[in-house]
Amino acid sequence: MFTIAYFLLHCLSYLTKAVKFNWINREDDTLTKKICIDLEYRLRPRITKFLLSQYDSDYLIDFSQFHFDVDLKNQWIWISEKTPQEYIDYIKEDFDIEINGSHLFSVA
Repeated sequence: MFTIAYFLLHCLSYLTKAVKFNWINREDDTLTKKICIDLEYRLRPRITKFLLSQYDSDYLIDFSQFHFDVDLKNQWIWISEKTPQEYIDYIKEDFDIEINGSHLFSVA
């Protein structure tokens, strides 16, 4: 018998599988490392909220399948080609407007 607690635990297991970031133009120094950590903590909730808004609650998705390339020098986020094409196709129209603030489509 399925209970609400079991269902919530099952849903939470999907939501805790986090998106992945690839840092581009990153230098290996202490300041850049701190910038990346700060930026990741700002990006992760925004991108997770965006993904949740794109998929209704009946469609459980493994967010670890989403990969994003973060270009520190140009301050731009791309949907990485490591993301399955069906997911790219589903989110690409709204991603740049919502995350980058531009209509430019960005898949690395």
